Amino acid sequence: MRYVRIRAAVEKDLPMLAGALGEEPYFVTHLARQRAGHGVLLVAWRAFSPVGHVYLWLAPAEEPEVRDRLPGVPLIVHLRVAPQHRGRRIGSRLMDVAERRLSELGHARVALGVDLDNHRARALYRRRGYRDWPYPPVPTTREVFRPDGRVEAMADVCHILVKDLREAPRPYSRRPAPGEARRL
Repeated sequence: MRYVRIRAAVEKDLPMLAGALGEEPYFVTHLARQRAGHGVLLVAWRAFSPVGHVYLWLAPAEEPEVRDRLPGVPLIVHLRVAPQHRGRRIGSRLMDVAERRLSELGHARVALGVDLDNHRARALYRRRGYRDWPYPPVPTTREVFRPDGRVEAMADVCHILVKDLREAPRPYSRRPAPGEARRL
C-alpha cells in the first residue's frame, strides 16, 4: 500500500472530497460544523486523492440518552473508506488518528454508535477496545445527504460503544490483505 496521510480537512479540499468520495452536501455541512468548532473532519489521502474520512463530533450529543449518560464525551461518526481502498487498514488508521487527536484534546473517553445489524463493525470496534455501554440501544437519526443538497433525517437505532482513551492501546490483529505477507 502506498503511503496514506491523514489530516483535518480544509475548505479548499471540498472539490476533491466531493469529486472522489461523493456526498458533497455531507462535506459542506461538516466543514461548516468544523469551522464553528463543533468537530473535526479527518480525511485520509493517498497521493493527492481523498480515500476515506471520519468526523469527530465534539458538540454535545444530539441523543438525550447519550448526552445525559456521557456528558462531554466526543463521538466518532461517519467513518467511510472508498470501496476500492477497503481492506488496506485505512479505516484503522483513521480510527488511530481520531483517537489520538481526541486524547491530545484532553478527552478521556470516546463513544460511537453502530447499527443493530452491523455485527462486523461492532466486532471490529470491540477488538479496538470499545465496550458496550450498559444501557439499551439508542434511538437516533441518520442524516442522508442527497446529491441535490437536501439533508434527509431517517430514524435509526444504534448500539453505543465507549472506549477509555487512557488505557494502553490493545494489540490489533487483522487478516492480511490479499497478496500481503503475514507478519510474525
